[in-house]
Amino acid sequence: MKTARKTLAKLAGLTLMIGLWSATLFAEPVTATRYDNQIQTTVTQKLSAKNQFRAVQSSVQDGIVTLMGTVDLYQSKMDADKLVRKAAHVQGVRNLIGVDGANLPDSELEQKLAQKLRYVREGYDITFDYFALNVKDGVVTVEGQDRTGVGRDEALADIRNTPGVKDVIDNITLEPVSIFDDGLRLRAARVIYRDSVLSKYAIDPQRPIRIIVDNGHITLYGSVDSEMDKNVAGIRANQIFGAFSVQNNLAVENSKKS
Repeated sequence: MKTARKTLAKLAGLTLMIGLWSATLFAEPVTATRYDNQIQTTVTQKLSAKNQFRAVQSSVQDGIVTLMGTVDLYQSKMDADKLVRKAAHVQGVRNLIGVDGANLPDSELEQKLAQKLRYVREGYDITFDYFALNVKDGVVTVEGQDRTGVGRDEALADIRNTPGVKDVIDNITLEPVSIFDDGLRLRAARVIYRDSVLSKYAIDPQRPIRIIVDNGHITLYGSVDSEMDKNVAGIRANQIFGAFSVQNNLAVENSKKS
């Protein structure tokens, strides 16, 4: 009898748990769905109040907002997403907005963006940041390393606000915070830019030799005028006390012409 009672009690408990789980499972969509009309009204009002979203439409199902239509800039696509996510009761956003602005050849767009990125954080820590671009069918992939994150944010903002950019893939990494690495950066900048051969690269802010330090390892990026300049920069970097390794990735600008 006791065994039978225990078995019945377990079955009753299991049935109760299944019932509660089922009730929760079916209650969630109902809870999300009941706000759909309210969300739709709010989102429509928010989008219509901004001129850059004049060609954007939305639909709502189970609290998920789907955005469709077109904008002129990639930044506007991101802004629409951010605007909608702030609306009450929104569970998520499916952003299907297309960027229908200027159409530029990939080579022209890449050259235009590269020119912008040369001046990111000019006058600050530009020497210790490095960005590289690739453009394919208007999709911009940006790679590199940034010391503080400020340069990365400025670079991405410049890219997103450039006509012709259809999408952005951000592969920029942040260098680890380290007093030891900061010391290497300063010593590297001194020995490189105080060298009589290399000091000319400190004059033009868009063409510094970029010094990237990551856990004691130094990598040089950028472009120089000659093979000799590249070799001298490598020699100077290898003389820095405390550096674990030096990778010289400097490009020689005139190498393709020779």
